[in-house]
Amino acid sequence: MQRFLNTLYITTQKTYLHKKGEAVEVIVGDEVKASIPFITLDSIVCFGNIYVSPFLLGAAPKYNITISFLSETGKFLARVQGPVAGNVLLRKAQYRISDDKEKSAQVAKFFITGKIANQKSVLQRAIRNHGDSIDAKKLEDAITHINYNLDKVMRENDLDILRGIEGDTSQMYFSVFNELITTQKDSFIFQGRNRRPPLDSVNAMLSYTYTLLYHDMISALEVVGLDPAVGFLHRDRPGRLSCALDLMEEFRSFFADRLILSLINRCEIKPNQFETTGSSAVIMDEGARKTLITSYQKRKEVVITHPYIDKKMHLAILFHTQARLLARYIRGDIDGYPVYIWK
Repeated sequence: MQRFLNTLYITTQKTYLHKKGEAVEVIVGDEVKASIPFITLDSIVCFGNIYVSPFLLGAAPKYNITISFLSETGKFLARVQGPVAGNVLLRKAQYRISDDKEKSAQVAKFFITGKIANQKSVLQRAIRNHGDSIDAKKLEDAITHINYNLDKVMRENDLDILRGIEGDTSQMYFSVFNELITTQKDSFIFQGRNRRPPLDSVNAMLSYTYTLLYHDMISALEVVGLDPAVGFLHRDRPGRLSCALDLMEEFRSFFADRLILSLINRCEIKPNQFETTGSSAVIMDEGARKTLITSYQKRKEVVITHPYIDKKMHLAILFHTQARLLARYIRGDIDGYPVYIWK
């Protein structure tokens, strides 16, 4: 039996979290909003000005609950976590592969293949569902280009060249992303990926959702004993958890991007829920952030069948399953890392 653990996201400013018995109590003003048992949580994510009691900070690691602190717009600030999980042999194997550029390239190929294949699937699904109302020819041309790059990935073993193929494919994918917006098109206009800061509402939503996904990848890797900081496609950089970025590549398009498109196309988020700051950054208001987080959590509850292990599971469990399969590959238990290809 698998425990379906949840992430508690706190976005309301000046919320106070403290330990009460064996639970986290959430207080806004003078009102108790919720009480969540420790055993149902695997992480707490605090956005902005959130107060956490010292007793909760001390108790959370004992229950393997990680507490992350982010700015109100989603920039990572700090984490509180317990002892490192897993055995030293697994992490040493991870470090040896990461230090070898040729071996890193072999691992990176899996992540890039999964990312490109899922970008292709998202475009194909859009043609099937909205072929009469979008520029299908434009998407078909993009798919042709993506297929060409997918073949190149299969033949290539140089890490730098593989990164170039991945970047070119993402540029092609995002060049037609605006076609996937079928409603509110005058208000939600996507003209290319931008970040730090996001300069339009679509990019603001993408960056925020990628932050949530990044956090889930970190948690999944820590649970299986891998080091989230030591990657293969993404190289080591202070302050960046590169392996978490590697693992999330296969989930970006079919999980995060389609979530954003659904919120826009179903008019669940409106253009008046965004504002532009003095630095030209576009940010969501609290209502939009809550809608996005709620939808993100619901999306994690969708049940899929994993083609490699032939088992049904929630998408939240899929995150941990992929981390576990990556660990098995690094240990040498399986010959390759079976990325999840969405259909």
